[in-house]
Amino acid sequence: MNFDLPEELVTLRDAVTDVCEKHLIPGIKDFEEREEFAYPLIREMGKAGLFGAPFPEELGGSAAGFLAVSVIAEEISRLAPEFGYAMNMQSMTCPYTIYNWGTEEQARRFVPGLIAGEQIGMFALSEEGSGSDPAGSMRTVARRDGDVYRLNGSKMWITFSHATDVGVLFAKTDPHADPAHTGITAFIVQPKLFEGYSAQPIELPGLSRSLRSCTVFLDDFVVPVENRLGEEGEGFRIAMNALEYGRLTVSGRLTGLAQSALDVARNYANERIIDGKPIARFQLIQERIADATVAVEAARLMSHRVGWTMDQGRVSTRVASRAKYFATQAARLAGDVAREVLGGNALTAEYPVKKINAYIDMLTVGEGSENVQRVLIGEDSLGIKDATRHAMRNRFAGML
Repeated sequence: MNFDLPEELVTLRDAVTDVCEKHLIPGIKDFEEREEFAYPLIREMGKAGLFGAPFPEELGGSAAGFLAVSVIAEEISRLAPEFGYAMNMQSMTCPYTIYNWGTEEQARRFVPGLIAGEQIGMFALSEEGSGSDPAGSMRTVARRDGDVYRLNGSKMWITFSHATDVGVLFAKTDPHADPAHTGITAFIVQPKLFEGYSAQPIELPGLSRSLRSCTVFLDDFVVPVENRLGEEGEGFRIAMNALEYGRLTVSGRLTGLAQSALDVARNYANERIIDGKPIARFQLIQERIADATVAVEAARLMSHRVGWTMDQGRVSTRVASRAKYFATQAARLAGDVAREVLGGNALTAEYPVKKINAYIDMLTVGEGSENVQRVLIGEDSLGIKDATRHAMRNRFAGML
C-alpha cells in the first residue's frame, strides 16, 4: 500500500498553490473592502480547473477524481480559506449533485458553467431551526402550478446565495408526508431568472465579507417543472448523498486550516525568544506541537481515504462521516495550539490565528456538526442504524 500522492496530484497541488499566491490572496483584499462578491477570482479558479476534478471532459472537467478534490480543497484552505466555500458551491454539493442525479440535459445545461466559474452555485437545504433535522423541521413548500412549481419559505446559512446563478434547493412537495422525508423534493433553481427570490447576508465576524452565507427568502418563487432534480419525494435521498461529497471537501478544508494553524505555531515557536532561546526549546511547547502534528497528519490520511474510496466507486458514508468528525477535532486542536503558542499575538491582525479559527469554527458545523457525526458514527458502530442506509450514487465511478 503506497501512501504517497501520485505525481500528477503533487503537480496539481503545486498548481493550486500558484493560483492562490498569484491571484486569490492578493486579489481578495479589494473585494473584502468593498464587500462585493469576487466574481473574477471564482472565474480564475474555474479557469485553472480547480472545480472540474470529478467531472468528465465533455462537461469541461478533468476526470482527475475525488482524491484530487481532497488535495485541492486542503491546499486552498491552507492558503486562502475564504475560497474553500467554492469547492462546495462550484464543484461538489451543487454541480456534482446536478451531475449525479440530473438528466443528461440538465447536466449539459448547468454543470459546465458552474465548474468553469462562469456561473455561481449554491446548495440550499438548511432552515432556521432545522440544521440537524432537515426533514422533520423543513417548512419551505413547493406547490405544482401547471408547468412550474411555486416555492414559499426560507433557507438559512446558504453560501453564495446572494450571487447565485444556479443552485440546488430542497422543499416539501408533500408537507403531510409520513415519514416526513418522503415529502421532500430537490430543485435546480435560477434566482436571477425568476421573481420571488431574495437573499440577506448574515453577519459572521471574522469571516469573508465578499464570499458570504445568507438567509434566503422565497415568495412564490418560480421553478420550471423541467428543473426538478429527480422525482417528487426523492429529495431527502439526494440531499443525504450530496452531504457525503460535501464532507469530502469539508474534511479537506479543515485539514488545510489545521495545517495552516500548525505552520503559524511552529514558525512563531522558532522565532520567539525567551531567556535567550526560542520557545521551541521548551518541552510544553514541543508537547503541544507534537499533538497537533500527529492530529493533522491523521486527518489528512482520513480525508485522502474518503477521496480514494469514492474513486473506487465504493459506498463512502462511514469514512466520510468519520473523516469530517476527526478533521474537526484536529483543526480545533491545531487552532488551540496556535492560540497558546502565540499568546497575546494570536489576537492581533499581524498573525492569521483569529481568521483561521473563525473558519474552523464555521466548518465544525458545516455538513453536519460534531454531535451529528457522533450520533451517526455511534449508532452505526453499535448496530442501531446502518450508516449506509441511504443509497449512494456516484456517476464518476462509471468513468474509471
